[in-house]
Amino acid sequence: MGTEGAAGSVGAGAIAAAKALDIIREEHRTLAAVLHGLKFLVQGIRSGQAPADFELFRAMVYYIDAYPERLHHPKEEQFLFRLLRLRTTAADALLDDLRHEHEAGDQAIRNLERKLLAYEHGAPFATFGDAADAYVDTYFSHMRKEEKQVFALAEQWLSVADWAEIGAAFAENRDPQSGPDAAEFRTLFSRIVNLAPPPIGVGPLFPRSKDA
Repeated sequence: MGTEGAAGSVGAGAIAAAKALDIIREEHRTLAAVLHGLKFLVQGIRSGQAPADFELFRAMVYYIDAYPERLHHPKEEQFLFRLLRLRTTAADALLDDLRHEHEAGDQAIRNLERKLLAYEHGAPFATFGDAADAYVDTYFSHMRKEEKQVFALAEQWLSVADWAEIGAAFAENRDPQSGPDAAEFRTLFSRIVNLAPPPIGVGPLFPRSKDA
């Protein structure tokens, strides 16, 4: 391949990578908005600025459980992680860690769901609040690891065809016709935004409360 051909291939790869990674980052940002919202509400209760809104908490916890499990994590593992393993062994240890974190996250969200239920039925707020803070902090650490380490390795090793495959797979999550899961989560995210007070949503402001 001549110099121009090689440069064209590199350029096409960069464009394909950027398109695919933009979609994954957008999914991370959507999850991050709900995670930030959860932590914001927990801090509001802890400081006495807001009462507990169990309908909103349930919607948020369901979203950060079901959306990654049904749409996001499977495509990370089936496409991004799988193709990276095929191209290099340099990412193996990192990808093993991330797979274990996906598995551990399933147990962590079950624990959070149980503690939310217990709080709703009279258990001390701290039981749920502390678990929510820990869950959110762990999830943000997980996403940073993907964006800073996995993405860099993927940009180094994956081909134009690899990026096209990854981009097509994640683009399905944006498609209104892609199936009931994607439509369900768009609706649920809108509901969370409408329920949550500013600055995380457009719902009603919480009255000040001293009760946690």
